[in-house]
Amino acid sequence: MGIDPGTNVMGYGVISCKGQKATMIAMGVIDMRKEDDPYLRLGHIFERVTGIINEYLPDEIAIEAPFFGKNVQSMLKLGRAQGVAIAAAIQHSVPVHEYAPMKIKMAITGTGTASKEQVAGMLQRILKLQKDEMPKFMDATDALGAAYCHFMQLNTPVTGKKYSSWKDFATKNQNRVSKTP
Repeated sequence: MGIDPGTNVMGYGVISCKGQKATMIAMGVIDMRKEDDPYLRLGHIFERVTGIINEYLPDEIAIEAPFFGKNVQSMLKLGRAQGVAIAAAIQHSVPVHEYAPMKIKMAITGTGTASKEQVAGMLQRILKLQKDEMPKFMDATDALGAAYCHFMQLNTPVTGKKYSSWKDFATKNQNRVSKTP
């Protein structure tokens, strides 16, 4: 399961992993925009993450780490939301793995500077999602990206070899790279 923490909208994505294949089970958002009280928002995050864990019974959770921005207040609020989601996982004995946004983008698109749209588009292709399965909020695809990034970290392609990037993988595995645009 992947989580993209947020104080207004928090994304989640659940994948099923069998061997070297991942399939999307669910993705969505926890929308807290109607709740004004920041502490009630945190309570809502805890309840919803707990509900999602109870529904899908994930083996592990991958969560996007907050990135360091200029606004310290925003960073603090985001850290609280992330902490509450982690607490829900810990309460259910689900191991948590944290990934930097650039690491997730790199795992999905091959570049750490990819846009949210590029990540969503690549996940749509990788997981063979239909257009109508794509969510309104990209927080959901960001969370799905965290889950898929963790899957990639556990399932290093081709006999456990390590690659420094998708370009490195493609260069060393020409027979597995599609030449169609």
